[in-house]
Amino acid sequence: MVKVTVLYGHPKDDAAFEDYYAETHIPLALKIPNVTRFEFTRFLPDPNGGAPVYYRMAELYFADTMLLSAALASAEGQAAVDDLSRFATGGVTFLAGEAQLMTAPIAK
Repeated sequence: MVKVTVLYGHPKDDAAFEDYYAETHIPLALKIPNVTRFEFTRFLPDPNGGAPVYYRMAELYFADTMLLSAALASAEGQAAVDDLSRFATGGVTFLAGEAQLMTAPIAK
């Protein structure tokens, strides 16, 4: 399994980012083919109450690298990537890698 992680820097306007993200960008992302799982995270302050390093994170999972490549090359994938410049005023960092999913043992 492979995963694309999109890290969003802190936007200039949190409310404008959140509105656009929820109303426009997530619906675009949900149309990307071959995705087996989506996760969208808004980070909390650090333990000392400080701002987290990143504002938000999106994770998209794919069965393999071929399906990831096809997804990013698709019209839907390109539309989602092209849309980033319309709202991600804090910058965007992309990471892709092989994901190893494990479940934690249940504590007794």
